[in-house]
Amino acid sequence: MTMTSTATSPVTLRRPRLKSTLQFSGTVLGTVLLGLVAIAGTALVVVPRLTGSTPLTVLTGSMTPTYPPGTVVVVRPTPVDQLKIGDAVTYQLQSGDPTVVTHRLVGIALTADGKRLFTFRGDANTADDPAPVRPVQIRGRVWYSVPYVGYVATALSPSMRQLAIHIVAGGLLAYGVFLAVTGGLERVRRRR
Repeated sequence: MTMTSTATSPVTLRRPRLKSTLQFSGTVLGTVLLGLVAIAGTALVVVPRLTGSTPLTVLTGSMTPTYPPGTVVVVRPTPVDQLKIGDAVTYQLQSGDPTVVTHRLVGIALTADGKRLFTFRGDANTADDPAPVRPVQIRGRVWYSVPYVGYVATALSPSMRQLAIHIVAGGLLAYGVFLAVTGGLERVRRRR
């Protein structure tokens, strides 16, 4: 009587496990990456557009450690009568000039005719900003911030940023389709 062994060699068992582990790791990594990009896109594009807010990149260290360079701050329009001492506020350096700065509100004064003047200072600065700020210069209060993302924004030109958004969105869409198709094929294979 001849007996045959049906035992599988250890090498054969390891390869499918290794392949399965690598596939699982790739799926988890891809899903995490997809989630992070989706969260960043929502926080930096969708929410600001829906709320009339503006994402701005911090370029200097004047607000360190709260908002170091490379941080994107989302500035929400805020009526000046709702601003409080301690708020991080974005204002124009000169009325009508698009150049803005985001600093901490440290003082509110009233002029003889009852108009408000605001005093600001960067968290890392030892002196107040040189000129008082009028209400017409105020763009809004910092609503929330996302660290490090601004480095990407400042490294790319506006046209390159737009291209990068399209490439990332297309890549994520293609990856999602790939995951759906391979998952469907895997389910069909298991049924057979």
